[in-house]
Amino acid sequence: MGAVVSFATWPMWLGFIAFVLAMLAFDMLVLGGRHAHKVSVKEALGWSLAWVVLALLFSALLWWYLDHSVGREFANQKSLEFLSGYLIEKSLSVDNIFVFLVIFGYFAVPAEIQRRVLLFGVIGAIVMRAVMILLGAWLIAQFSWIMYLFGAFLIVTGIKMLIFADKETDLNQNPLLTFLRKHLRISNSYDGEKFMTMRDGVRYFTPLVLVLILIEVTDLVFAVDSIPAIFAITTDPFIVFTSNMFAIMGLRALYFLLVDVADRFHYLKYGLALVLVFVGGKMLLAYWYHIPVMWSLAVVGLILLASVLISLVLSRKKTVG
Repeated sequence: MGAVVSFATWPMWLGFIAFVLAMLAFDMLVLGGRHAHKVSVKEALGWSLAWVVLALLFSALLWWYLDHSVGREFANQKSLEFLSGYLIEKSLSVDNIFVFLVIFGYFAVPAEIQRRVLLFGVIGAIVMRAVMILLGAWLIAQFSWIMYLFGAFLIVTGIKMLIFADKETDLNQNPLLTFLRKHLRISNSYDGEKFMTMRDGVRYFTPLVLVLILIEVTDLVFAVDSIPAIFAITTDPFIVFTSNMFAIMGLRALYFLLVDVADRFHYLKYGLALVLVFVGGKMLLAYWYHIPVMWSLAVVGLILLASVLISLVLSRKKTVG
């Protein structure tokens, strides 16, 4: 089989990558990425809205470009693919946030230094996602049947999420953490935002290194679910890449927005599991019936909306009770 075909030209790829790098540099150099501070709800809300607006503007710009260069039908298709992929990736990233909360809580990471470690986590996630997207596109181009393998994997993963949704993460039993503590010299306390520190003339890693490694591994694990999920919507590498990048770059702001209210969205985990089952089923049915992107967007949106509303209603009842 040939390579996976994309409408995107090299200038489009390079332009978007330049945009991602510029936004990261802007964050690190202008918006306080170099000094520790606790992110307020107002700041987190502002950045969350900014990333959503940027994603919608990108979708509109993409539609305008394709409408003028290719045609209205193609423009509608690709913009819907982007929005569906973005919604799936954005929703699945919420599961990362639940794990981030456990990691930060376990290591008692001060609120004012969480922002920087998440920034490095996002940079690592961008690199890993780019590699996995390229690998996924290559595998699909070489072995078309792998889409069915992806579908089966997503269904199994979704069912496992449904079964173990209430299971608490126990980092004391984490084999990676045990290995790192055995082989790295770790200090007993933090030294601001530093990943390494000196104690009595000896260089130590701070616990922040363990936090960063666990966050990167967490994103890698979730990427194994989310990358196949978006390939169920589109196999166009440009759409997959851009929707992933917008979701990942908005992850940090979303974390700080939900950090104090995450317990009110308990049933969202079940919704995310059902999304994976639906997307996996869509991939398995593709040979016999192709579910339109608009329907996929509607189903995923309804599942997420229902799980959020159920979470809010039941959490309010518990509070009142």
